[in-house]
Amino acid sequence: MIDTDAVIIGAGPCGLFQVFELGLLGLKAELVDSIRQPGGQCTELYPDKPIYDIPGILVCSGEELAAALLKQIEPFHCGMHLGEEVAVVSKNSDDSFHVETSAGTQFHAKAVVIAGGVGSFQPRHIRVPGAEDFADKTLHYRVQDPRLFAGKKLVIMGGGDSALDWVLELVKIAEHITLVHRRDEYRAVPASVDKMRKLVADGKMAVIENARATAIDGADGVIHSITIQPREGDPVDVPADHVLVFFGLAPKLGPVADWGLDINRKTINVDTEKFETSEPGIYAIGDISFYPGKKKLILCGFHEAALAAFAIKKRIEPDKKVHLQYTTTSPIMHKRLGLTE
Repeated sequence: MIDTDAVIIGAGPCGLFQVFELGLLGLKAELVDSIRQPGGQCTELYPDKPIYDIPGILVCSGEELAAALLKQIEPFHCGMHLGEEVAVVSKNSDDSFHVETSAGTQFHAKAVVIAGGVGSFQPRHIRVPGAEDFADKTLHYRVQDPRLFAGKKLVIMGGGDSALDWVLELVKIAEHITLVHRRDEYRAVPASVDKMRKLVADGKMAVIENARATAIDGADGVIHSITIQPREGDPVDVPADHVLVFFGLAPKLGPVADWGLDINRKTINVDTEKFETSEPGIYAIGDISFYPGKKKLILCGFHEAALAAFAIKKRIEPDKKVHLQYTTTSPIMHKRLGLTE
């Protein structure tokens, strides 16, 4: 049994920053995430995608943002339990919480923060017989190392931002790219679609619209070609060294849905003073929280984490006034950050 002030469910940017805000107030936190590395969607699905709206940082990748946040929380020695899903959250007689993961890790916590992004998610898979034989070998649902695709023939499937972003990025290094989309209208931003169409017009890549994959030819995890069936006409066998599939995410709240919280579709209703859910002592921040005017931005999640931290401090120490102190001048903050003895 691990005794802690707060268990944070979700190790994405908002969950990591929640550790920092709690640490500044002298509170200990433990992080749990079903993904096997910290960073959430930023590192799992978009590690190289540029982010431009983090205050004070002109641009950084999702992976760089996660790395910086991990460095920022080092002084607080947060426990991390990755590759584990929270299965049980129950309230004790003293209003503390018993939390248990799928791996059997148990916590005694005074508060619980849900920072689970879109919930427990998996990329939507391609529905082609035998596709699983090539998964994580030459069939990919995320890009972890773009260098793998240098000089290769690629088929990229999808019509959203992820698919178009990687088309525009990988066309610089791939031998050839064929984009396959089930429609001729795209969910991606128009500027990306315009750039893709210019590449096609210039003969630098190909696109097949109103089409879907029906078969993959290959052996021992190595793809040779993929069969594409247009809405009209005969199927086409497209040579491919790698197939990248970006059909979006299938978000699931998972066990959270059974905890008796006030659920709003696939988000959790919170107040805007404490970011507390309908269950006292359980808070929700980031994409999984909902309130009037909610915007799903990382910087908004950072604000939510700050206010939730003050609310948790007040819950844990109700008889003490929670003073607002500034990291610039506060000796207490400097000590907690490891800047002074």
